[in-house]
Amino acid sequence: MLRTINFMGVRNFAFGVTLFLTVLALFSVATKGMNWGLDFTGGTLIELTYERPADVTQVREQLVKSGYHEAIVQNFGATTDLLVRMPGEDPQLGHQVAEALQKVGGENPATVKRVEFVGPQVGEELRDQGGLGMLMALGGILIYLAFRFQWKFAVGAIVSLIHDVIVTIGILSFFQITFDLTVLAAVLAIIGYSLNDTIVVFDRVRENFRVLRKASLIENINISTTQTLLRTMATSISTLLAIAALLFFGGDNLFGFSIALFIGVLAGTYSSIYIANVVLIWLNLSSEDLIPAANTEKEIDDRP
Repeated sequence: MLRTINFMGVRNFAFGVTLFLTVLALFSVATKGMNWGLDFTGGTLIELTYERPADVTQVREQLVKSGYHEAIVQNFGATTDLLVRMPGEDPQLGHQVAEALQKVGGENPATVKRVEFVGPQVGEELRDQGGLGMLMALGGILIYLAFRFQWKFAVGAIVSLIHDVIVTIGILSFFQITFDLTVLAAVLAIIGYSLNDTIVVFDRVRENFRVLRKASLIENINISTTQTLLRTMATSISTLLAIAALLFFGGDNLFGFSIALFIGVLAGTYSSIYIANVVLIWLNLSSEDLIPAANTEKEIDDRP
């Protein structure tokens, strides 16, 4: 028989850690802001291919000499492919940069594969729609859990999800990792992953209210969390291994997506134990909360 772990015995310390990380994340976002990618700010993207492996540092120096000081140069897939990102509202900027690189190509000339321009208005719309999509996802989760379980479970899950999103965004802000549409997709994926982990624990807590009738809420949560611990660890570790593969071998284009997912999975595993469950304790969840109102009224009517 698996020995019950007293997870809730350190819930006050865990709350202190949670509060510290959340405040630190919000402070970073407020002071340093987000490093918005071209998807949100608008700008130009140029994809180049060279006959031989290209030197990123040399290409960056060539752009600086040509007067393009804010260009971001990175490998794109193969070592012969480069991606150049730079801010600017001129639709012709991409072609000008491409021509400048072709002129100084020397023995390793560059060929332009594509040039894309994202206007600032489009970027602002994408940012607003992304934020709205995140809020709608949280609202839908709240409604679903309120009907599927009980409103106290819904509050616990939403608080947990908000924590995961804030911590992830805060770390991205602190290290100034580019926040583009792929990172936004990662944040939405974090919401789904963390919710799934939380629901597994909540479902076991609800079942144990029927089985462990004499156990207190804290005992119920400790037993339920222990019973689902192996499943949680197996899911988290296997997911982290897959994300680590993307992180180290996926290239620069998937770096932001991978690091956001990695942070989110760690935060989601933690929050499903020490935030969602703690909220249930604060709200004083009891077995009476899980009895349907109709059944309760029927029992009262059947009394002599």
